[in-house]
Amino acid sequence: MNKQKQFSSISEAITLATGLPFELAEKSSLSGGCINRASRIRSLDNRDFFVKENEIRFLPFFEAEAKALEEIEGTSTLQVPRVISFGSLPDGSFLILSFVKESSSTKLGESRLGEALANLHKIRQPHFGWKIDNCIGSTPQPNPKSEDWIEFFRSHRLEHQFKLAREKGKEFTNSDRLLSELDCFFLDYSPQPSLLHGDLWGGNTSYDSRGMPFVFDPASYYGDREADLAFTYMFGGFSKSFYESYQSVFPLDSGFQIRKTLYNLYHELNHFNLFGGGYSHSVQSSIDQLLSSIS
Repeated sequence: MNKQKQFSSISEAITLATGLPFELAEKSSLSGGCINRASRIRSLDNRDFFVKENEIRFLPFFEAEAKALEEIEGTSTLQVPRVISFGSLPDGSFLILSFVKESSSTKLGESRLGEALANLHKIRQPHFGWKIDNCIGSTPQPNPKSEDWIEFFRSHRLEHQFKLAREKGKEFTNSDRLLSELDCFFLDYSPQPSLLHGDLWGGNTSYDSRGMPFVFDPASYYGDREADLAFTYMFGGFSKSFYESYQSVFPLDSGFQIRKTLYNLYHELNHFNLFGGGYSHSVQSSIDQLLSSIS
């Protein structure tokens, strides 16, 4: 990946990163995201790349995404698109990745996804947090280094999102009580820090032309692996083969069933802060359910 951050064009960035002149032959918009402009570009010599573009203020987020993809790739567990370059243009910022041709999922591919995710999570990281802050969707996500997972999740995940909600004029009933009693969900459980994808819903997973899984759009940090698994349940899209394969490699603690609600509360709050609407009810329902489980 080229480390230069300022370019005159996408073509210049690809040329410098690959060492081969890039001359644009075709550019086609891609759907699927609601934050960045995504496209597939092809050169005159038939090389394809995936490009995300946004305003200049998104450059730190693109840099964080590039670092996350490279760190995941470095574990030799989950397949991810290869980072080509990222940087700024006179009118915005961009991230360039290898283009992965997609195909349909298979039972084997779904099983491989569970196995690969479990192997990623089994690698013990040095602390909770991460090397830099990033974002979840377009919401800033703070990742300060921490040795205490409960305090990290309380302060830099839930409390952070509750504060953003209050700034929008929304106060959730008993949110302070939940934050003060967070330890109750970890009485017999002490998670290790694992590298997380961080935004692992079905829309951020796919299968290549061989039917093998790959993931993209990470919001990575070092945290409790259960947070990744929890989010796979929020919108569905993951098969029985995926879960069985994960469990066979790295079995989950029995307390996951209630902590699943706790971890997905973070995403419900984020969706409320991004989109509002019915997520307010989901957040309050999860708070009530969590508190009733420890009363």
